[in-house]
Amino acid sequence: MGKLNFNLPSADDLFSTQEEREESKNKRVIRDIPISDIDGFPNHPFCVQDDEDMVQLVESIKERGVETSALVRLKKDGRYELISGHRRKRACEILGLETLKCEILDIDDNEATIIMVESNLIYRSCILPSNKAFAYKMQLDALKHQGKRADLTSAPLEPKLRSNYELSKKVGESESQIKRYIRLTELITEFLNMVDENKFPFRSAVEISYLKKGEQEMLLEALENGCPVPSLEKAAELKRISQSKGLTKNLISKTMTMKKSGKSTVKRENTFYTDKLKTVIPSFETYEEAEDYIYKACIFYRESTAKRENGGDCES
Repeated sequence: MGKLNFNLPSADDLFSTQEEREESKNKRVIRDIPISDIDGFPNHPFCVQDDEDMVQLVESIKERGVETSALVRLKKDGRYELISGHRRKRACEILGLETLKCEILDIDDNEATIIMVESNLIYRSCILPSNKAFAYKMQLDALKHQGKRADLTSAPLEPKLRSNYELSKKVGESESQIKRYIRLTELITEFLNMVDENKFPFRSAVEISYLKKGEQEMLLEALENGCPVPSLEKAAELKRISQSKGLTKNLISKTMTMKKSGKSTVKRENTFYTDKLKTVIPSFETYEEAEDYIYKACIFYRESTAKRENGGDCES
């Protein structure tokens, strides 16, 4: 006769409350860990600077100690990986302290990434566009890997859409704005630095991010030679040319020095210069050139049709 299993609760379950059982299960482990045993988070997107904010943090820790524990997790080699608290760790190093008060978490890579990004967005007073760009990209990738539903009561969504929606809720920015920030990760370093230093308009930089790396480098050279930083209109035009036939130094220079038209070149061109038309007419650099070609073609067609209707000869 097999052993009977009545699934009876243990003594601990019988003589403890649900709250006590949950507390035991999720017991926080906080201890002072040698700073020399703590490694930074891999590809940490938030820079740590010895600026005025750091001076204030150093003074705060000097007077009151580390009030909020840093977050770490144990690595396979026995060392610790810092998830949240890179600025606190740096402040302790400046003060010559040997340990850092940490809470040890038992979490996987995706959870660690999500917590790292969210905690930095909360605790940092000044966040550069490049910091947001790489942080949003890391967190979005982590959410995609988790495959979480943003709302279990809603209709099913594609994994990418769920992740975009969930990240938007977490960081308080629209999905379109998050996508713009993530596009900045496609910029070469020089342009990304210019965005951080407010020397390159954010929206123009988003458009430029669609250029190939070599094209971005040619544009950078043009700027160094005196061309102005492209407006949103110019940047969008550079993107269009890049995607239609590719940019050259000459095209970049011509586009950057072209006088601004009354209306946006890109928006006007999209009203009729479709993929279908591109198969039967040449590729033009400007709206005006394409307009002139199509106008002449229409005149020729009208005249040819009139001759045919009147019984005249017409070249085939």
